[in-house]
Amino acid sequence: MTHAVIGVIGNQYVIEDRYPVHAVGQMNSEAVSGAAGCMPVMIPADPHFVSVDELLQTCDGFLLTGGRPNVHPEEYGEAETEAHGAFDRARDAIALPLVRACVERGQPVFGVCRGFQEMNVAMGGSLYPEIRDLPGRDNHRMPPDGTLEEQFALRHIVRFTPGGMFHRLLGAPEVLTNTLHGQGIKDVGARVIIDGHAPDGTPEALYIDGAPGFAMGVQWHPEWNAQNDPVSRPLFAAFGDAARAWANGGRRASERLSA
Repeated sequence: MTHAVIGVIGNQYVIEDRYPVHAVGQMNSEAVSGAAGCMPVMIPADPHFVSVDELLQTCDGFLLTGGRPNVHPEEYGEAETEAHGAFDRARDAIALPLVRACVERGQPVFGVCRGFQEMNVAMGGSLYPEIRDLPGRDNHRMPPDGTLEEQFALRHIVRFTPGGMFHRLLGAPEVLTNTLHGQGIKDVGARVIIDGHAPDGTPEALYIDGAPGFAMGVQWHPEWNAQNDPVSRPLFAAFGDAARAWANGGRRASERLSA
């Protein structure tokens, strides 16, 4: 059986302060393969190497991963400050138009952490540079120390809109999540529906209203232990089902409409 192909957006790193690489965390590949039942393919998110059009023709769906660099504030009309942290303009140049293209075509896209933020910015929204500095907000950042199990441990609940998309998909009004992020949504983008919040009011789950295909994002990290976690597995399973549906018919329908 041929698996649907999921493009997993990579990040840029430098090994030993001298060797530049593109990389994807193994847990992302494990989630796509094991929980979504698809084939992961790492995407070097840089317009020097790939184009959005080529990616749309090559992959059936896209996982927008987390990453240390943040979306550059110029992408939502604000000036860069020290609080905004590190950036990856090459990834911005691929991920943001890719989101918009997927929404228009109905091609599945799933945003995680930075990917969640990319989906909002791609649709015209903005971000706070540091959630923990806002009055009444908690610190959502990853603990600096501990094992991976301790760092990715479940930390707070997310409450969903009653009867909303996430409530229906996960079968629960609230779930326990492993939130790990510094930035968060400020202004909500056009057609972005915030469908889940942390107890301090921080948006944690979204979908794109009227998107003809799977277009969902979460601010936590469902790729961690995805095959065994009762929240993560249904998310990736639904994403995988959507990618297979696209591979088996949605792609051809989109190509006919654009011909």
